[in-house]
Amino acid sequence: MKNLRWIIHALLLVTLASGLGCGSDKGGGPTNPQPPPLPANITLRLVEGGFNNPVFMTQPPNDSRMFVVEQSGTIRVFKNGATLGTPFLDISSLVSVDYERGLLGMAFHPSYVSNGRFYVCYTGSDGDVTVARYHVSGNPDVAVATADEIVLRIEHSGHPNHNGGTIVFGPDGMLYISVGDGGDTDASGQNTGDLLGNILRIDVSGSTGYIIPANNPFGTPVWTYGLRNPWKFSFDRSTGDLYIGDVGEGEWEEINVATAVSGRGRGINYGWSMYEASACYHAPCSPAGKTMPVEEYPHEYENGSNNAFCVIGGYVYRGTAISGLQGHYFYGDVGGTWLRSFRYANGVAADSTLWNVTLPDPPLSFAQDNQGELYILTLAGEIYRIAP
Repeated sequence: MKNLRWIIHALLLVTLASGLGCGSDKGGGPTNPQPPPLPANITLRLVEGGFNNPVFMTQPPNDSRMFVVEQSGTIRVFKNGATLGTPFLDISSLVSVDYERGLLGMAFHPSYVSNGRFYVCYTGSDGDVTVARYHVSGNPDVAVATADEIVLRIEHSGHPNHNGGTIVFGPDGMLYISVGDGGDTDASGQNTGDLLGNILRIDVSGSTGYIIPANNPFGTPVWTYGLRNPWKFSFDRSTGDLYIGDVGEGEWEEINVATAVSGRGRGINYGWSMYEASACYHAPCSPAGKTMPVEEYPHEYENGSNNAFCVIGGYVYRGTAISGLQGHYFYGDVGGTWLRSFRYANGVAADSTLWNVTLPDPPLSFAQDNQGELYILTLAGEIYRIAP
């Protein structure tokens, strides 16, 4: 995410506690020439509070429980309307929590119901981005405390920011991992020879370790590159399209979309650090072979709810509670308390909307439940559901 010094500066203005830090892809996205009318308004309903920097929330397959990832190194279970006292997993002793470091993501294996496996992404005591596999104990609300194995470790000791940290199983069953560029160093975003500044894709279907899928574009875990800090990315559960919220540097934030038809991001170069969004950052700039974002917005550093300097990517709404929102991708920014959405159609962001709702606190993450309803996790440790 954005260097935490900017975040702390903005949050102090509103007395909040510190929390964290060419061509276009037009290939056959979903079209809806006559979408249903947007609802006149939406609201936010408090689900639960009391969390410590909740940076991610997810559900196992076919399960009503919500699992909340806290940056400090714990995963908590929200069950039957209450947060359980005993953490599902506590690896705080393994995690370095410094600026944007910490426990950053988790993903349940698609076959979790039968194999009990799940994966976490965290920054270790040495700062390295680490992906580890765990499994649930005989108590479904508590995991075995010791990892089965360290699946992947990426050297990241030089800088505490730009860790990425989202891990998601894609529609193809592969594990996707976002990794930041290591702190704007060594032009990692344009170097497919390292694992920084990319979204990675690996196959963890075997009994141990991982293999590199045969159709990965570079013969390495690198799947898509040219990214600065893809703090949050997600797949549209209906179309399989990949949405990436990439945190910018000095002036612009961006959201990229890679459709399932065009390869779901395979081998795409999003331009950093030559480009920041669609603006030239390190001259000379060449658009050849670069894919520009479908949505971008400038930074704002005013004191108030309209601040913007660190995009928090979200999800495409696929729920049923709010008529007219189907297909809208929601996102926010840790600098402000606004909520926006757009609908990706015919290769462009359509129906861009600034919603008439103010978040109680800046967002750290969005979440999606098994029914496609969306949630917002805030810096104050609260979880809200987007509702009619």
